[in-house]
Amino acid sequence: MKKSWLRVLSTGVIAGMLLVGTATPMWASNLTTHELRIKAGSTSAFINGKKQNITKPLIVKGTTMIPVGVFKKAFGSEIRLEKNDVIKIKQGPHVVTLTMGSSVAWVDGAKVEMGAAPQMVNDVLMVPLRPVAVGIGATLAPNSTGEIVIRLLQKDRGAEDHGTIDLDKGKTRIGNSYYGWSIHYPADLIVLQSGEQERMTSFGAADESYYLEVYVSDQNVALDADDLLTQLVQLAKQAGDTILDREAVSKGNQPYARIVVKDTDGLLWELRQYIHDGRQYDVYLADYEAMNYKDMGKHASLLNSFEPSYSKSDRTIKDLSTVEEGMRAVWNEDYGIQLKVPAGWSMDNQNMVYKDENGAYLQFRVTSAKSGATVKDWSDQLENWMRETFTAENYQRIGSFTTEVSGETAEVNEFRYNFGAGWQTEFDVLLQKNGYRYYAEYTFPEGQTADRAWFDQIMKSVEIDFDTVKDNFGQMDEDPYLTDKKKTITRTSKRYHYSVDIPRYWTPYSDRFESSPVVYTFTGGDFSIAATEDKSIEMTVSQLREAYTEAAKTRKGFNLIRSEELTFAGVPAFSFTYHEVDKGVPYTGSQIVFEKDGTTYTITSGLNDANRTQVQAEMLEKAVNSFTFIK
Repeated sequence: MKKSWLRVLSTGVIAGMLLVGTATPMWASNLTTHELRIKAGSTSAFINGKKQNITKPLIVKGTTMIPVGVFKKAFGSEIRLEKNDVIKIKQGPHVVTLTMGSSVAWVDGAKVEMGAAPQMVNDVLMVPLRPVAVGIGATLAPNSTGEIVIRLLQKDRGAEDHGTIDLDKGKTRIGNSYYGWSIHYPADLIVLQSGEQERMTSFGAADESYYLEVYVSDQNVALDADDLLTQLVQLAKQAGDTILDREAVSKGNQPYARIVVKDTDGLLWELRQYIHDGRQYDVYLADYEAMNYKDMGKHASLLNSFEPSYSKSDRTIKDLSTVEEGMRAVWNEDYGIQLKVPAGWSMDNQNMVYKDENGAYLQFRVTSAKSGATVKDWSDQLENWMRETFTAENYQRIGSFTTEVSGETAEVNEFRYNFGAGWQTEFDVLLQKNGYRYYAEYTFPEGQTADRAWFDQIMKSVEIDFDTVKDNFGQMDEDPYLTDKKKTITRTSKRYHYSVDIPRYWTPYSDRFESSPVVYTFTGGDFSIAATEDKSIEMTVSQLREAYTEAAKTRKGFNLIRSEELTFAGVPAFSFTYHEVDKGVPYTGSQIVFEKDGTTYTITSGLNDANRTQVQAEMLEKAVNSFTFIK
């Protein structure tokens, strides 16, 4: 369960959060949402649906910059220039202070790093879009056309906004259709923030008198009201809270538990837990004014209105979910890539990596293309890389076809491979434009037909602003999958007095050679060097022997092939080689232990049987044997 409840924050900090506009849209009966739609590279913007001409936004160091005057046009922001280089943008209670030439901003007195500094472009002051918009209380999200949509909740400005639609009209409840919950929507309730892919939603009162949060987690164990109460009490005790009241409620098929606590700051909370349809719902309410647990009773009507369900046919519910047809829009501003992925997947937008707990995986990558190189060259290189990575019996090329991605023709290569635990299907999408390569890798366990269907839907949703990369990047890295497997780089450690040749295609997990251990991984294998001055070689070898003996007794599929004494790097050494089937994947590993000048070294290496191609086995052996002591 989410531990904090945001209660680890002091009352003052939480109250401050009610004022800071880093939130999703906030709605109340006397407020309306104003909308600005803007696109990098376009001289047109849309303000509440009306087209307006603006100075062309640009990308600086991965940051979208727009004319500062757009905030005044769209939201009526007050903009001041002070001391010739200080810009203040005021919106209601918010003040964003910028300084020419500095990437640091001050938002309501808090320091914020923007990534780029305000600058003059053809006599127009350009400022970073995201930090300024968030700083004045707006929210940002991409849409299907590649635009960035900025929305700000404001008091009705009168006649100029007659065409604005009141999105809250007739809404008496609020909730999330994807995670299946709803609660009463009083006029004073303001949505503060939605996070963790909508699992967490926080609210505040307009008068800042209370804070409410709903958090959803997966729960496959059936718990009754008493179980939930026990769970809540344990969590409260672990947090050091004083429990003032408790109750287990058996309410039909929706039991719940509630406790009232006083936290270490003296703030009173009511905490509730519900279980329904494989999910656990935690509802937390803090009252900044309550002095006695009985004071929490004034919130009973609101809390009792919570339901771990959502009726999509009920038009009175305000839906906070952004999920459409089971997919959620994601966006990477640096590369100008927008797409939709299944809503339940984990999402790393910065690295453009998306995963499903059932094994499906998607990654986007942008690299530079060599001058004169074609998509066919690229495709052939990837095919060769795969054949050097998987043995013949564990890899099969299925075929190729073309598809349209963001208005461009892309090549798609389909193949299958098996690490030993089952076959995987992979689609590689290759698109080259303006000297850059856009690569999507999509894999899933063979037989999961739903994941195959998701591939088509994801690719249809992809929108790429190709000018973003052209404007934002110069020469980029080449695709790491194209790195020559036989090229190495020599790395040295002055502290531990050794050098070693590392294949360039390996991925560093920990490569600070003045520390220990150093660790590298590659498809199907791993390599590490550990050096310690605290443990003798005799102790290290003794512990390894004990561990291997125990593994042979307790781990099915484990076999110690050999242990021997030898000379390694010019000194006496002990070597262990074993074979194991771990989670269905056959794997051969080895460890070499040796000592010099009071330091004990252990080189550990391993390679899946499915990936023991001639090239990979040779490079792993070469790396191990390249270890050399230096002065």
